[in-house]
Order: sequence, then C-alpha cells, then structure tokens
Amino acid sequence: MQLTKYAHSCVRVEHDGGVLVIDPGMFSDPAALDGADAVLITHEHPDHLNAEAVTRQLDRRPFVVHGPASLSAALGDAAEVLRPVQPGDSFTTAGVAIRAYGGRHAVIHPDIPVVENVGYLVNDVVYHPGDSLVVPDVPVDTLFAPIHAPWSKFSEVVDFIRAVAPRRAYALHDALLNDNGYAVLDRQYTALSRTDYRRLEPGTRLDA
Repeated sequence: MQLTKYAHSCVRVEHDGGVLVIDPGMFSDPAALDGADAVLITHEHPDHLNAEAVTRQLDRRPFVVHGPASLSAALGDAAEVLRPVQPGDSFTTAGVAIRAYGGRHAVIHPDIPVVENVGYLVNDVVYHPGDSLVVPDVPVDTLFAPIHAPWSKFSEVVDFIRAVAPRRAYALHDALLNDNGYAVLDRQYTALSRTDYRRLEPGTRLDA
C-alpha cells in the first residue's frame, strides 16, 4: 500500500491497483483526486471537502464518496454518490478495508455547532481521525495526527498520539501554520510524542 500526503488533511492511498483519497479539501491539490476509485470524507468542513473539485472529478470519472450522512448538503448535486458511514461500520472500497471511528467533530467553541466526524482506519494499518482525537480500539501502525486547529490544544494532541501509540506519526491538519509554527511544533512533537514523528512536504510518497 502506497500513501501520498497532500497539503493539510488530504491523503491518497494506492493499493492493488485501486485509488482511495481521504479528505480532498480546499487547501490540497485537486490532482490528488486524479484516477480516484473512491473518496473518504471525515466531515463537511471545506478544508476537508472541496465539493467543487469532487464534482469536477466526478464529471471525468465516476466514483463513490463515503462519509457522514450530513455531507449530503455540502455535496449538492453530487450527493447521489454518497454512501453514508457511521462509527462502527466496516466496509471495503477501492479494494481497501475500512473501519469507521468517532462520530463527532472536536468542540471548537460551545457557540459553534458540532458536526459529524468519522475517522478511518485503512487496511488495519493507517489511521486518519479527521477533526477529532478518538483513539481506535486496535493497534495502529501509522497515524496521521491533526497537529494544529482552532479546536486543538497541543497537550491534548500529544496525549492522543501517545494513547494511539503508533509505530510512526505524520503531521496532519497544518495548512494554517507558517514556518515559525512548523519549527516550534515539529520540535515539540518530535520530543514528546514517544514515536517516530515527522511532517511530510505535500506530494511526499511512502509505503505503509
């Protein structure tokens, strides 16, 4: 299984000829969707779902979209391809086994409604939590950890990584940082996460 980390929260998975794309949002290169057989969306926020890019790609090549039922409104005319996912679901798409976790987005502020959020465990190896810090109930080899967000606190993310206890962790959800922020957080997560932590440049490919 090969992974390509795109900007912010987008990860492309290629496995046995199938192509699966997770969270192609507004900060990621639309090319991440090229050749997609299926798309997983954790939640409806535009930094995780670029509905326009998904619709354009659907016009070129049909594929299914998996995600919370609440995505229907955000997808608009493309909602007919949505296959709703709930926490606890297990399914196979693009030849890849998926388990769904979580259910709710982390709280940004009590005055802001909490939307549905589903994290995905891919082939029992790679975990993408979306915008939540839900710890899966099985061992995880590779974790994509949301390192910076309006809803996050550094100490909570460190404890999340430690609780998941992956062999390696890669930075996720980092498009709002500048070089100063990258330097500080990369140093601190490397020192405190108790795993092999790295931040990948967009377009970096690796095996999982």
